[in-house]
Amino acid sequence: MRQFPITLFYVLSTAGYILAQPAATVKLNLHDAEALALQNHPQVQAAQHEVSAMNQRIDETKAAYYPALSGDVTGSQANPRARIGAGFLTDPSLFNRLGQGITLSQLITDSGRTPNLVATSRLQAGAAEQTVQATKYDVLVRVNQAYFGTLRAEALVKVAQQTVAARQLLVDQITALYKNGLRAELDVSFVDVNLSQAKLLLLQAEDQVQGAYAELTRSLGSQQAATYQLEDEPLPPSPPPNPEDLVAQALTGRPELASLQLSRDAAYRFERAEKDLSYPTASLVGVGGALPYIAQLSLPRVTPHEYEGIAVNVEIPILNGGLFKARRQEAHYRALEADQRLRNEVESIVRDVRTAWASSTVAYQRLDVTAQLLRQANLAQQLAQGRYDLRLSNIVELTQSLLNVTEAAIENLNAKYDYQSQYATLQYTIGALR
Repeated sequence: MRQFPITLFYVLSTAGYILAQPAATVKLNLHDAEALALQNHPQVQAAQHEVSAMNQRIDETKAAYYPALSGDVTGSQANPRARIGAGFLTDPSLFNRLGQGITLSQLITDSGRTPNLVATSRLQAGAAEQTVQATKYDVLVRVNQAYFGTLRAEALVKVAQQTVAARQLLVDQITALYKNGLRAELDVSFVDVNLSQAKLLLLQAEDQVQGAYAELTRSLGSQQAATYQLEDEPLPPSPPPNPEDLVAQALTGRPELASLQLSRDAAYRFERAEKDLSYPTASLVGVGGALPYIAQLSLPRVTPHEYEGIAVNVEIPILNGGLFKARRQEAHYRALEADQRLRNEVESIVRDVRTAWASSTVAYQRLDVTAQLLRQANLAQQLAQGRYDLRLSNIVELTQSLLNVTEAAIENLNAKYDYQSQYATLQYTIGALR
């Protein structure tokens, strides 16, 4: 007992030490990130549970094909020889009794309503399966965008760090020249401003990295913050010269369209099921059991100890206030609504494919333009540095050239990761993102 406080102190200290340790860096490539998201993301799991629920609905509607069997045990107390006088013209006699038995009911036909309901449930389950695939595509495109966004933010930090280091070196050089009377104080002021701008750029870049990591963690379906060591991905090929083939591929490959088509078909089958309500329904009912006790006062018992019976009932709808007609019309309009939703989705997908193709084409063209811009900015900076060293230009020209190099470097890395992100979006729009 005396060792308990020491042991507890040791456990708490150890736990505190473990919690205080920084999270280990996790190596991650794009393929592993996609697999992790598909395994853990709550939207994917929710869609899979929806499929399981819709499959159970098929069994619910198929239950009408099979007989229903129930057992009954009834005991009653009444004033003997009395009769029920009110309610639906019935006139049974009352007596004390105890009985048990079973009731069997079996649908013979409902004029095709049950088969149509089963077909409706199957189509809805198929639509739910396509929704699972569509949900996976949504998760994958967000993973790609977050992955490349994080790579972009990390690359921007490196550019900012290099800019700070280069401008700090320039500040040191200009300051030394000023102290020796070789440069004016204005030159020192200009390079100090440039250094401050570079430091501000670095702070903004580091903030973007934290936000990018948060978005990446969310896209992976995780709640735990982690530091990832991301592997760079090679540039994808150029987009095709014409978007029409991509449109055709999207109209056959997008799971959203398949889901809406199945939902539309289910709506029309349900309309047929609602129409079948107006037709006759036939069912079989059978009962059997025993009456071990019947109180008949002083009269001899004339009721047998067992009972059984069977009947076929045909129900023909005649008037119900227009209920079945209204249900049929509602189902018809729901089917027309499903048609228009499918048409709207087709038009949206065609638009999205053409927009994504145009964006990816422009992003691909930016790669060469920004690379050339960076080369020219570096060359101009070297010339400006040489002119400044020879006292052929002032500090404004030099600092402007340094600013141009930084902006060109940022545009160049933005072009690279923009194209990778735009290409992933294009693959998503045509249903090819795996």
